[in-house]
Amino acid sequence: MRSLKFYNHFHYYEYKAGINYKAHSNITLTAAAGDYDTYKEGGNFIIPKNNDEFRLWSQVALSQPVWNLKIEQRYRAEFRFTSNGYRNRFRYRLGLSYPFGDDKKGYKPYQLTANNEIFFTTKEPYFERNRLSLSFNYKTSAATSLQIGYLHQFDYKINDETGRDFLQLGLSFDL
Repeated sequence: MRSLKFYNHFHYYEYKAGINYKAHSNITLTAAAGDYDTYKEGGNFIIPKNNDEFRLWSQVALSQPVWNLKIEQRYRAEFRFTSNGYRNRFRYRLGLSYPFGDDKKGYKPYQLTANNEIFFTTKEPYFERNRLSLSFNYKTSAATSLQIGYLHQFDYKINDETGRDFLQLGLSFDL
């Protein structure tokens, strides 16, 4: 869920699910799908929707531990079915995470993350977006985590939404 203002004007939410396969201790393959809804600016989920999207994607994530940090590179290919038709998109994300806190049954409950991600399409101008995100994650159990973070987004288009700085909230379940 994302907000155009610090605590108000929620205009976007998504839900998604995927299957991960650990091909190697440092390589994870993913196949996933999701629903993404973007609403009109100016309030909390104001109708009409600006975009209703169903997305399929595959990705490869490479991770490498360095001291107490984890460096991750993610490559993703998206197949997007939007209100405006079908589109392809490719994403590359470089991330750094720092898990901390008392070890609880094989995991640390807190994590700070920083990511930068670039987005490309198959149509001009090809470069679509750049995102920088900083977040704090709290793992409530081995399978559940909560996230709060800041997302700065640069879109390469003239009719951009008014917000470029977002409060981001997340809830994740591992089954």
